[in-house]
Amino acid sequence: MTLRSKFIVTAAVLYLTMGVLAWQLLAYNQVLFVAAEVLIVISLVLTVQLYTSFVRPLNLIAAGVESIRDRDFSIKFMETGQKEVDQLISVYNQMIDELRQQRVTQTEKHFLLERLIEASPSGIILLDTYDRVAGLNPAAAQLLQTSGKDVVGKPLGELPGHWGNSLEKLPKDEQRVIRPNGIQTYRCRKIRFLDRGYHRYFILVEELTQELLEKERNAYEKLIRMMSHEINNSIGAVNSILHSFSYFSPQLDADTKLDFDEALQVCITRNQNLAGFMANFANVVRIPVPVKQPVNLHELLHSIHRLMGPSFEQKQVAWQWELDQEAPQVAVDVQQMEQVLINVIKNALEATDTGGWVKVKTSASPPTLLIQDNGQAITPKVQEKLFSPFFSTKANGQGIGLTMVREILLQHGFRFSLQTKEDGFTTFAIELAEA
Repeated sequence: MTLRSKFIVTAAVLYLTMGVLAWQLLAYNQVLFVAAEVLIVISLVLTVQLYTSFVRPLNLIAAGVESIRDRDFSIKFMETGQKEVDQLISVYNQMIDELRQQRVTQTEKHFLLERLIEASPSGIILLDTYDRVAGLNPAAAQLLQTSGKDVVGKPLGELPGHWGNSLEKLPKDEQRVIRPNGIQTYRCRKIRFLDRGYHRYFILVEELTQELLEKERNAYEKLIRMMSHEINNSIGAVNSILHSFSYFSPQLDADTKLDFDEALQVCITRNQNLAGFMANFANVVRIPVPVKQPVNLHELLHSIHRLMGPSFEQKQVAWQWELDQEAPQVAVDVQQMEQVLINVIKNALEATDTGGWVKVKTSASPPTLLIQDNGQAITPKVQEKLFSPFFSTKANGQGIGLTMVREILLQHGFRFSLQTKEDGFTTFAIELAEA
């Protein structure tokens, strides 16, 4: 029973009792009966007024509680002229003003934070208390190459591609740099925050590819230009001196002359080889801006096949085709793209044993080129360094081939990767641009 109901029941019982007693006075003294009735009426009026004053604050409290429960902070009450009630109303109105202001401020901050997260170029993956994906922004969805609905609720280890393994091992409150395919570089941080009293984490993924590539390029360009300048100057002077020595050859006897000529030729040849060695490095930093033109990708691949076919036959490695029915028209610099294909297919051939195969696959929509082989797999340790400047796993390799491939494809604006898939096949993938 509510307090209001108790008050009404008590008043009703009291006035009923007073009415019965007053009725008893009617038989003894009519004047006293009238006086009692007047007093009862007066007290009833006072009781109603007291009830109204008593119930009004309760009504205000009930209405205030209801508006707060409904999160409606726009309702305020007018003063009634009663001191006690007005004090209650003043406190309530002040509280409502503060709640409304706090909600407006919180909503604005939340909206701003959402907009910042949505517009952030860095990938943000929000985790729940069990380290499952609770949400991600568009940049993270693009990195994962999936939609948010496909990964929400999944553990980190079940994220697509290399991300599952990399992010699952990420230490809390620490950062780590990962290079999943040897070219893209990401800095990942797992950061803790407090949400409604519970500790949760989010993962921030920042791409450092362009920044690091630019720094690498500037560093090795400066070094190569300096080395090329110094070595070429020295070689030119030394070769000039060696050629001058050759004029003394006729003055020597026959036995000495033969050894003298051979020694001079060895020195001159070695200098020429050294000059060629430096020229190969210099060519990497002299790659011109690509002049793109529409090219039939299949025709370009067939021309490379005619060029490299004898090498495949000599090593007894099969060249396999899996071409799209529709030949993709792509925008490339033909000479530079030929250089890329020759280097990539040559590497695939060298990695494949006799009896193996190299498969060339194309897709028209979107234009994509895959060069697969069943040769030696790429280890995770090598994977991270594949496209590092002048890195090579060959005994006498200079690491120029893949460095040049990297620079040409980056100047074209193509996405590319080189890795050994779960099926054991090594794949060089290039996402081309449609002409």
